[in-house]
Amino acid sequence: MQFQSYWHNTAPAFTGAAAGPVAGHYDVAVIGAGFTGLGAARKLAKEGRRVVVLEAKTVGFGASGRNGGHLNNGIAHSFVHAKEMFGAERAKAMYRAFDQGIETLERIIAEEGIACDFRRSGKLKLASKPAHYDSLARNFEAIHREVDAETAILSRADLAGEIGSDAFHGGMLQRKSAMMHMGRFVVGLAEAAARHGAVIHENAPVTARRQSGKGWELTTPQGTVTADKVFLATGAYTTSAFRYFRRRIVPVGSFLLATRPLTEAEVAATMPGNRTCVTSLNIGNYFRLSPDNRLIFGGRARFSARSDQQSDAKSGAILQAALAGIFPQLAGVEVDYCWGGLVDMTKDRFPRAGQADGVYFSMGYSGHGAQIATHMGEIMADLITGRIDRNPWADLPWKAVPGHFGQPWFLPLVGTYYKFLDRVQ
Repeated sequence: MQFQSYWHNTAPAFTGAAAGPVAGHYDVAVIGAGFTGLGAARKLAKEGRRVVVLEAKTVGFGASGRNGGHLNNGIAHSFVHAKEMFGAERAKAMYRAFDQGIETLERIIAEEGIACDFRRSGKLKLASKPAHYDSLARNFEAIHREVDAETAILSRADLAGEIGSDAFHGGMLQRKSAMMHMGRFVVGLAEAAARHGAVIHENAPVTARRQSGKGWELTTPQGTVTADKVFLATGAYTTSAFRYFRRRIVPVGSFLLATRPLTEAEVAATMPGNRTCVTSLNIGNYFRLSPDNRLIFGGRARFSARSDQQSDAKSGAILQAALAGIFPQLAGVEVDYCWGGLVDMTKDRFPRAGQADGVYFSMGYSGHGAQIATHMGEIMADLITGRIDRNPWADLPWKAVPGHFGQPWFLPLVGTYYKFLDRVQ
């Protein structure tokens, strides 16, 4: 078993990193070389702006290279609940923003010729309890009628052709959802940004910032740059140099494993529908097949803000037990990869984007960023240049999490609460 991301290990190396010290003046400095930051950098560079990207580790090191590989359309929340919170029109706009996010990915992949196994697979939201099916059916009725006709409600019997498990009581199918190889896409996006003129520095964490006569001065161990504007795209990996955001983002560990490649018979018995799948529990699981037919299986195995080999190994054991519970036919299957990463949660689990604390930002995707992050990068690029404001999260209030100053000491309590809800609901 390798304690590293399958996406990282099976992606090509990034070849477009800038050599030499971090220096110079730019129109825009982008902090973070994940989907969001690179989406903005590519668009800005294509439009002739001088752009520098400062990445603390390597391209795609964070959530963009550590996720489950799902590109699920529509909001992850109950659409009915979103309508109650924001009104029908705002809820529809939020839902459609995720659909547009997948369209943006599809367009960029075609424009840049990125080989990343993109496919419109469809997503199944699986009901783990009978009452969850009733809730899914009510949500489906509103979604299908008002915002997304490419949906269907599936009975327990309907699932037989989709998933080889008796653990579920039906589900909702969202046909616009997709999947791709996350590592190949993020490297391809970075290569494209560099090809269009963006200067990308790896291993250049921003350790300090201050306003100067040239706008912002950003300090890294490799040197200092100045920029007229700064775009922060660091999500759960935001550092203490940006305390305003640290108080509003709760980093939560999400953990995954990838089995050995399954045989054709095992695929047919386990995932015949070959879609992305998510269960309905608060502490549930998500899974899909990789391009080489591994089962990639993840979840909030432990409520922790840590992701290192020791933590990932503990979580991997929990995930193996969960996998066997859903797919008994794969109990004891060899696991080739086990990894974890941090998810940037907001209190209400809706993203936030705009301007605050002197910088532009987009983050808080709350475990549903892969499908919208690159799109938000482009939206923020337009906002930065004053071209157009298409921000679907504009004006959402964003208060600091009470008692949260960087390290989320309260996560075990949150985990206990959600475990209780999963028992009683």
